[in-house]
Amino acid sequence: MTPENIKVLIIGGGPAGFTSAIYASRAGLGPVLYEGMEPGGQLTTTTVIENYPGFKDGVDANELMNAMRDQAKRLGADVRRGSISSIDLSERPFKVTIDDGAAEILAETVIIATGATAKYLGLPSEVKFRGMGVSACATCDGFFYRKKDVAVVGGGDTACEEATYLATLCRKVYMIVRRDVFRASKAMQERVMNTPNIEILWNCSTQEVLGDEYGVTGARILRKSGEVFDIEIDGFFLAIGHHPNSDLFSKWVETDELGYIKTKDGSSRTNVEGVFAAGDVQDPHYRQAINAAASGCRAALDAEKFLLSQA
Repeated sequence: MTPENIKVLIIGGGPAGFTSAIYASRAGLGPVLYEGMEPGGQLTTTTVIENYPGFKDGVDANELMNAMRDQAKRLGADVRRGSISSIDLSERPFKVTIDDGAAEILAETVIIATGATAKYLGLPSEVKFRGMGVSACATCDGFFYRKKDVAVVGGGDTACEEATYLATLCRKVYMIVRRDVFRASKAMQERVMNTPNIEILWNCSTQEVLGDEYGVTGARILRKSGEVFDIEIDGFFLAIGHHPNSDLFSKWVETDELGYIKTKDGSSRTNVEGVFAAGDVQDPHYRQAINAAASGCRAALDAEKFLLSQA
C-alpha cells in the first residue's frame, strides 16, 4: 500500500476540527479531516444550543455541526469517515494508519482535535435519557431548566460550580454526593453551603434515572445506610469529570496529570514540532463549543505558519 502524502491532517470532527479545516482550506493547505467514532463531537449529545453566537433563537447541535462540515467541504477540506488506528510522531512526515490498515498517510503536520469524553455513571437509564434531561454540561443546558428542579452528581469543584450556576436558574438543586464530605476547595464548598436552594444528599448514589417518553422525571437514590428514595427532578447533570481523548498521542505529546495535552505560550503548539492541539483535548477549564472553535482557528494558523517556515 502506497501512503498518501498530505500537508495537514486533522483528527476529530467537532467544532475545533471543523474550524481548523475551514481555515486550513482557505490557506490552500488541502487539509484531510477524519471524523472519528463520534462525528460532530460530544456537542451532538445535547439538543438545542442557546449560547453559540449568531443564532438568536438557538440552533440544533446536529444542524450546527452539519453546517460546519458542509462549510469545510465547500472550501476544499477532504472530510472522511474513519478513525486513526495508530500514529507515529517520532519524526516528520508523521506516519498514520487509518481503520486498522485500510489506509496509510504521511502528514507534514497534525492537528489533534479529538475532544474529551464526559464521565458517566454507567446506568442504562442514564443512556436512555441522554439529551432528554441527562446532561454533562450545566452551562450548555441549564437554560432549559429555569424554575425547575434538577440534580447534580459529584462532590468536586466542577460539581459545586455547576450546582451554584444552576441554582441561579432553577427552583431547586439537589447535589448527590457519594461521601459525607466534598472534594472541592474550601471556597467552593462555602459557596454551595451559602446557596439556599441547594440541598446536599450526603452518602448517596444514583440507582436509576426515572422518566417517561418526554424525558427525565426523577431519580432513585440509594443512601449508604441502605435507604432507597426517589426525588422529583426535570434535569440530571453529571459533574464527575471528563477524560481527554489523548491516549493515542501521549507517547510523544506532553500531557498534564489528567491527560490534557499541553500547549505552549497560549498557542496550539505542542512539544512536538508540527503537531498542534485544539479544543477540549487541551482545555480542562472551559469546554465550550465557541472556545473549541477559536482554538481550532489558532491551530490552523499555527500549522500554516509552521509549514511556511519549513518551505
